[in-house]
Amino acid sequence: MCNDPFQGVSVSLREMLAAREQRVARQEQMLSQTKGTLLCATMNIPGPVKQSPIIEQVFLTIVQQIKQQFSQIASQECLFSNLKTGPEYYFHCSLDPMVLKQKMVAIEETQPLGRLVDLDVHWLANNGSIATLSRNDLGLPSRSCLICQKDAKECGRARVHSIQEMQAKIIQIIQNGKECNDEKTNSLYGNRTS
Repeated sequence: MCNDPFQGVSVSLREMLAAREQRVARQEQMLSQTKGTLLCATMNIPGPVKQSPIIEQVFLTIVQQIKQQFSQIASQECLFSNLKTGPEYYFHCSLDPMVLKQKMVAIEETQPLGRLVDLDVHWLANNGSIATLSRNDLGLPSRSCLICQKDAKECGRARVHSIQEMQAKIIQIIQNGKECNDEKTNSLYGNRTS
């Protein structure tokens, strides 16, 4: 396996916009079939490469955290897609949107790799449109930039940081996350030497 998460097939802006439209259509379909709350998880990866073995591994680590968080919930529907435009995970359940969003913010903030994933919470509003909860709706500040800790959306709109700078930070986050997971594994099973 390549050690560079950004070695993979490049995607165009047109492909990313089409993937976003397909994601919204999937959300509408899932929410219209069964009432409830829908979690849509995607990666937050700058640059033209959105899928690689390392990106998928990071994503699946977070998905596993989500599954552990909700293993006791009886009514749920899950869907995982591994697309060229990036992995996607959908979790449909009966939880209150505010409760689900609070749990997702906790994963984004406390898990070593949580900064690299967008965990969006949706439900079908009374008028039939998809409603979304933000961190601000919970009284929390917006997500901070990976590099300078200012508002991430403002940095993104102003293109304050280069793609290379952001990718270098993502590689550091992935490495730190791997080390943290290795430490947890060692503490569970003890350090083994041969």
